[in-house]
Amino acid sequence: MTIHPDDLTVVVPTRNEERNIRNFLGSIPAGIRLVVVDASTDSTPDIVSRVRPDYTTIIRYPGTVTEARLTGAGAANTSWLLFTDADIVFSEEYFRNLRKLEECDLIYGPKFSRDRYAGYYKWFAYGQFLIHRLGVPAASGSNFIIRREAYLESGGFDAALACNEDSELAWRVKRAGFMAHFTFDLVVYAKDHRRVDRGRTKKTLHSLTRCAALYFGLIPDRWRGRDWGYWRGYDSDTELRNGN
Repeated sequence: MTIHPDDLTVVVPTRNEERNIRNFLGSIPAGIRLVVVDASTDSTPDIVSRVRPDYTTIIRYPGTVTEARLTGAGAANTSWLLFTDADIVFSEEYFRNLRKLEECDLIYGPKFSRDRYAGYYKWFAYGQFLIHRLGVPAASGSNFIIRREAYLESGGFDAALACNEDSELAWRVKRAGFMAHFTFDLVVYAKDHRRVDRGRTKKTLHSLTRCAALYFGLIPDRWRGRDWGYWRGYDSDTELRNGN
C-alpha cells in the first residue's frame, strides 16, 4: 500500500501552542495538506499563517479537542486523514515511510522523546505494541492515520468524549471489520511534557483505567464527557487541549 502526499491531510487541534507550533510545522513537508482547528487566545493562528501559508487551512473553533478533530476531518477531502497534536514533531523519515506500509485501514505508531522522559515514552510505546498484538488497537491521537472510508463508516470520533476519543474510535474501526496496523516505522516525538510532569504513574493509570472502562462499556453515557481530571491543573490560558 502506498499513501501518496496528495491523498493525505494532516488534522491538528491547537490551543495556545505558541511555544510548540513552529517545530510542529517545520516537520511537515511543504506539499502536505494541513487543517488547523484553532481555539487559541494567543498568536498560534498568526504563526501558522506566517510560517506555512500554502496547503494550510485554519478554522477558528472554540470547542473540545474531539470536536476539533471532527471539524478538521469534515474540512478535509483526501482519501487519508492523519490526526495528530501540535506538541509533537514528525520523524525525518515519517512521510517517506508512508509509501511502504502494509495494506490496512487504520495505521498508528509510537510517540517517543528525544529529551526528557525518553525511557517512559519508549515503555509506553511497547505497551501499545503489546496491546495491539493482543487484538486491541491502542491508538493515540498524536499519531493516527485512517482511511476516509473507514472513518466515515465507523462514525468518526464520539463528540461526547472529553478524552480517549482516539482509542475509542480505533476500537469501533476494528469492530466494523476494518484492518488496523501498529508500526514503529511511523514515529513522532513529544516536545511538551506537561502531563508527564504531573506524574508518570498518574498519567499511565488514568489512561489504562479510563480506556478499560470505555472498552468494556462501563462508563454510563451521561459520564462520557467527564475527563476524570485529565485536564485539571492547567492554567486556563495555556490549557492543553490536544494530546495524550
